[in-house]
Amino acid sequence: MDLKNKKVVVMGAGKSGIAAYKLLKKAGAEPVLFDENKELDKDALKNKLEDSQATIYAGELPEEVKASSDLLVMSPGIPVDTPFVDSFKSKNIPVWGEIELAYNVAKGRLIGITGTNGKTTTTALTGQIVKDYYGKSYVVGNIGDPYTDAALDTKDDDVTVAEISSFQLETIENFHPNVSAILNITPDHLNRHHTMENYIACKEDITLNQTKDDVCVLNYEDEVLRAFGKDCKARVVFFASNHKLNDGFYLEGDDIFMATAGKAEKLMNIHEMKLLGVHNVENVMAAIAMTYSIGVPMDSILTTVKNFTAVEHRIEYVKTVKGVDYYNDSKGTNPDAAIKAVQAMNRKTVLIGGGYDKQNEYDEWIESFGDKITYLILIGQTKEKIADCAKKHGFNNIIMCETFEEAMEEAKNHAKEGQAVLLSPACASWGMFKNYEERGKIFKDIVRAMEE
Repeated sequence: MDLKNKKVVVMGAGKSGIAAYKLLKKAGAEPVLFDENKELDKDALKNKLEDSQATIYAGELPEEVKASSDLLVMSPGIPVDTPFVDSFKSKNIPVWGEIELAYNVAKGRLIGITGTNGKTTTTALTGQIVKDYYGKSYVVGNIGDPYTDAALDTKDDDVTVAEISSFQLETIENFHPNVSAILNITPDHLNRHHTMENYIACKEDITLNQTKDDVCVLNYEDEVLRAFGKDCKARVVFFASNHKLNDGFYLEGDDIFMATAGKAEKLMNIHEMKLLGVHNVENVMAAIAMTYSIGVPMDSILTTVKNFTAVEHRIEYVKTVKGVDYYNDSKGTNPDAAIKAVQAMNRKTVLIGGGYDKQNEYDEWIESFGDKITYLILIGQTKEKIADCAKKHGFNNIIMCETFEEAMEEAKNHAKEGQAVLLSPACASWGMFKNYEERGKIFKDIVRAMEE
């Protein structure tokens, strides 16, 4: 779609909506911004939009504006199955998300990465590999910087690396990465997608417009993705942490191998990495597979991998206080991600969990504790649900807290020298915090203020 002079409704006044509005203005469209929050501060928003003449609607969108629209652009946090969105679809007005809008104007090659867990680490590492070899990269999407912020700046020889959520994949039409990756699929966001089948279909849609000339990197250890590999239209490259592959990348012992037609070449030992845990070995193999497929030489890839440190809020070492190591895994917002964090711990650990209820189950998370978790400190909306689940599995060292500060004090009091304290909530942050970043920052602030 040529955006020039098109009348576009941008729904959502957050970071994504603001970036979408700015792109549309630069592209010559006529955007208006709509948010359902009746208390919206329009003057403050106009400053953020850098447009004192911006048309902003709060609470309700006039029917005549809707009827005259050529396009609706939605922020990813807004569900697509609402009467408001249906009212556009019923008029055959296209409904795009932020990544579809950005893709429409972007240039160069695109790497798109999705999955339930590991997206941020893999996206950051992939972007760093690209930057170290080509001199620059655009790292965008769910990782923090909207794709729409960068799209108009991209050139034909650029590479963009995008972290893509299932919410963003609900609204794609032409979005077409040259290289895609689905890292894993485990239950998450079922309050939004309703069924696991819907969630899986959203993730697999990252390949919707790919062809045999494109590449899709998949996790061989995930049964859903292993099966999907047989039907995927792109050329599939597998990575595996528990199987030896004839083609693809795999872990054997402590070494990562690349196999081609049954012939294997050792690439590196995992102890040369600065990242912890088997899940991070999988993230590394996915990043290697993606960047190698776009032409980055293996020696350059491996140099970057060996120097790469953990992403903020993902099993991030903060500080050692009185012999106790503190780790911030605030990005562990679902049980599977939190399991990976528990597995990465190499000592007895006091665990802080709980938060907003995304309708997940916690049995496998509790089962992963083994004899490693000494105490489970719970906060937030899910604390009772998780406590009941833990007791059902025979884990009774549970401390219930009303505030995050109280939880931190209990963790400090119960962790002994030589042990660790891990914030890995297995839940979203909403309700107590704006987002997982705020939760992680507060954790780190409290830890750094602790006296030796």
